[in-house]
Amino acid sequence: MVTTPPFEPVRPIDLEVVSAQLGRPARGVVGVAARCVCGNPTVVATSPRLPDGTPFPTFYYLTHPEAAAEMSRLEAGQAMPELAARLTEDPEFGAQYRRAHEAYLEDRSRFGEVPEIAGISAGGMPMRVKCLHALAGHALAAGPGVNPVGDAALERSAWSPDRCACADPGRAA
Repeated sequence: MVTTPPFEPVRPIDLEVVSAQLGRPARGVVGVAARCVCGNPTVVATSPRLPDGTPFPTFYYLTHPEAAAEMSRLEAGQAMPELAARLTEDPEFGAQYRRAHEAYLEDRSRFGEVPEIAGISAGGMPMRVKCLHALAGHALAAGPGVNPVGDAALERSAWSPDRCACADPGRAA
């Protein structure tokens, strides 16, 4: 099973940047799972139980505004039904997506087991394509080749993790 290497601990400046990216205070952040080339957070790892006790299945949370906007554009452009069809049309693609689900659950379990979300990952895994934001976040955190739907969404995206589009480049660097 492919597992994500340990990510960077969250720093106070990371929480400031993520809060600004989201337009609200960041909650339950346990690490920065992917960064923009300028150093700003792109994906955060979030505790499976938020500080207020709420179960939170989305371990890898895409925070970068440009990346999130691009995933919304792809969703509006009907990329999800096409990618969902590939799950059954391409057996290896579907099998890889199921493995991504297992890897996601394993990564999250390192931060505690939450019975209310046991077996639930994010983005519709392992059988549906429900949220490209979550799937792209997982792909960015885990690296290419782990989440095929997240990889496909990033490939179709006009946004790239290799090109800074931050409002305040280098703020977190």
